[in-house]
Amino acid sequence: MTEVGRWEDELPHVRVGPADFDLTQEVASLRNGDAGVGAVVAFVGTVREWQAARGVDAAELGFELEHYPGMTERSLASMVAQARGRFDVRGVRIIHRVGPLAVGDQIVLVAVTSAHRHAAFDCAEFLMDWLKTEAPFWKKESVRGEGQWVAARDTDHAAAARWGGTGSPQKGPA
Repeated sequence: MTEVGRWEDELPHVRVGPADFDLTQEVASLRNGDAGVGAVVAFVGTVREWQAARGVDAAELGFELEHYPGMTERSLASMVAQARGRFDVRGVRIIHRVGPLAVGDQIVLVAVTSAHRHAAFDCAEFLMDWLKTEAPFWKKESVRGEGQWVAARDTDHAAAARWGGTGSPQKGPA
């Protein structure tokens, strides 16, 4: 475990916006010729079909993510800084999409490089657990035009709590 770095130093490793991403390109960029990388772990979250049991077609579903520009990036950069302090990793990248998305679209990428697999897996899992509960994103799900805002589930909070508490990771200024 190393000292927690400055969130400002991690901003280049965070991207938030409507644009999609290419997993292969992002991992190649993260590795970027680093001969010390022995493990790469990448998690890609996608919009899943959540109403099939109710007979709703995927075309009738809407999904939208909102955020506060600037504040969200600083919060994610702070999470990366804390993750680097907890785990022996070489590189970290978080990409999170916002705006309207369709079933099957990519939402989030968390990619981590390290010398050994355990640190990479643990770091990626830590970051996803914190993203689900602490990152300033707001999710709206719609069925046939009727929408509702969705909060993190109890299971998401329980997953985040296992990393040492339910409070927010160190945050930068708003």
